[in-house]
Order: sequence, then structure tokens, then C-alpha cells
Amino acid sequence: MIPVDVTVNGHRHREEVEPRLLLSDFLRHTLGLTGTHVGCEHGVCGACTVRLDGAAVRSCLLLACQADGAEIGTVEGLAQDGGLGTLQEAFREHHALQCGFCTPGILMSAAELLDGGAEPSREDVTHMLSGHLCRCTGYEPIVEAILSAARSA
Repeated sequence: MIPVDVTVNGHRHREEVEPRLLLSDFLRHTLGLTGTHVGCEHGVCGACTVRLDGAAVRSCLLLACQADGAEIGTVEGLAQDGGLGTLQEAFREHHALQCGFCTPGILMSAAELLDGGAEPSREDVTHMLSGHLCRCTGYEPIVEAILSAARSA
């Protein structure tokens, strides 16, 4: 077992983990944060995207022990005052989700994009989305939601 000390959504967690435990499994099964979805387990679909020290990363490609000492943000951390955060609200308003399986990962990548400072262009958003697979929406509502959130920030 290996000790892991991480801060997830502002809360510090110290756990002993198997050396081979994936970060996605650590978040879901050890910490109970099931908003991080696991799709392909190869880093292709983007459903497991979280933020590690501010950068969007695929949690299915990282071991939990690699995150030792890091600040991790999950989709649960996007909520504001017990309700939806700005980005989540924009997704609701623009009907940017259907089944919702890909949504947490897209939200985490979008949050990184929006934290960049400047308002992103449509091309910036579509480039970011190129790392995510969504089988339901056709992407256009997602693009509109992210651009809307950027304008209201």
C-alpha cells in the first residue's frame, strides 16, 4: 500500500492505496465521487476528465499515487452554494446534454478553457471538444453552452 495525500474539491484526503489503483477508481470507489465517469479506460472518450493542479487530465490514465500532493477538481466541485455552477447552468439552459455520461468530463475541460482568462472563440471550444466523445447531442448545444457561460463570466 502507498500513502496518497490529495485535496479534492477543497477537501483534504489521506488514504492508503494499492500502487496500481487508477485515479478514476480512487475518486469513484475510495472517495465516493461518482461524477467522474469511466468510459473507454484508454483516455480516448474524455468521460473521466478531472482537473489536476488546474489542468484537465484523463483520470483513467493516471495512478492515484501519481496525484499525491495534488489539488484535484471533479464535477462535484463545480457546484456553487449548493446549486448549479455557471457552466452547469449554461448546459441546462442550452440542453447541452442528453444521457449525461460524457457531460462531467466535458464540463471539466470547459472549466479549464474558461479559466484561461480570455473569452474563447468557437474554434477554441470545438478544439477542446475534439478530445471528448458524445454520442447524443451532436455537439452544437455543448458549444453554445460553453460560449454562453464564457459571456456571462
